[in-house]
Amino acid sequence: MAEKIFPGNVGLQQRVLPMYRAAFLNHLAKACQGGLSVFAGKPRQDESIVTVHEIPNVEFVAARNLHLLRGKFYLCLQLGLLSWLKRLDPSALILEANLRYPINRLAINWMHQRRRPVIGWGLGARKSRGLFSGIQNQMRLGYLTSFDALITYSTQGAEQCIASGVPEEKVFVAVNSLSPALDKMPQRKPFEGRKLCVLHVGRLQERKRLDLLIRACAAQEMRPELWIVGDGPEQENLKALASEIYPNTKFNGFLQGTDLERCFKSADLFVLPGTGGLAVQEAMVYGLPIIVGEADGTQLDLVSPENGWHIIPGDLDDLVKTMRLAFSDTARLAKMGEASFQVVRDRANTEIMAEVFVQALEFASGGVM
Repeated sequence: MAEKIFPGNVGLQQRVLPMYRAAFLNHLAKACQGGLSVFAGKPRQDESIVTVHEIPNVEFVAARNLHLLRGKFYLCLQLGLLSWLKRLDPSALILEANLRYPINRLAINWMHQRRRPVIGWGLGARKSRGLFSGIQNQMRLGYLTSFDALITYSTQGAEQCIASGVPEEKVFVAVNSLSPALDKMPQRKPFEGRKLCVLHVGRLQERKRLDLLIRACAAQEMRPELWIVGDGPEQENLKALASEIYPNTKFNGFLQGTDLERCFKSADLFVLPGTGGLAVQEAMVYGLPIIVGEADGTQLDLVSPENGWHIIPGDLDDLVKTMRLAFSDTARLAKMGEASFQVVRDRANTEIMAEVFVQALEFASGGVM
């Protein structure tokens, strides 16, 4: 539970409410004395996002999401947002800081007309390049500075916001976390007398580059077990590849709860060769060393030489070499797992994430109310 308590009621908008946000929102709700209400809608049918609508201590209000266009032109109109605000009448509002949700601008104006704070929450402010980039960057800066505080997923995201012109004192970092810290790190099986186990958890998409992971395991002399948890559009292609070159691969499908915990506790190394990687923090909760490829800002905050490796994106040889290095010294591998656990315990878990949100709420309320 967050140490500080925000005295008012808080509204929080999300385009959709993924299941992995449940633990964080439960912690945040406990820190909002007047209650927490979440407004979110349904994803597009092809997104396959597992959503949740019931979280302890959280009121859920369904939005009607109108999805327009695709790719870089995508927009989402969340119908019912202003009606929700009028009914809730929140002391403070947290919105996704994303220009693709245009009705959020109306929500900001509604709150500011009543001298109430609005906090933006998002990835950061990566600069656009190319034709019309100057206009796009100016529009983004205008949008970001309309918030009374900004919360980013990572230090990299915070640096982007500050570099774009957002005052530093308005920017907060809440490392993107799925899980609370455990009281103590789970005990792991001794390395001697068994095959080591490589784990990946996440949606099976082309951008995750799990083909590289299968090929890298096939190139290891010690032939580790490879467990892949999740489902998605690349599942059949990956199964065919594994059947051909690395039968030691086990596809577990989508898991949650104790079944997923069992995988984390039984693995020895977590590998994400491509993009994404919300499960990285979850793997670190269980004391796993990490290999990541195309690291976003969150992974840069989580993975360091003390607990893992960053590899060259898309480079099979580098992944093979790094995995070989990891397996060459099991005593070092165990210490790196302990370092992962300490990172999560001390600065990257859902309780600490909620604390940062309360700090941002207090800061923004002082500047507006």
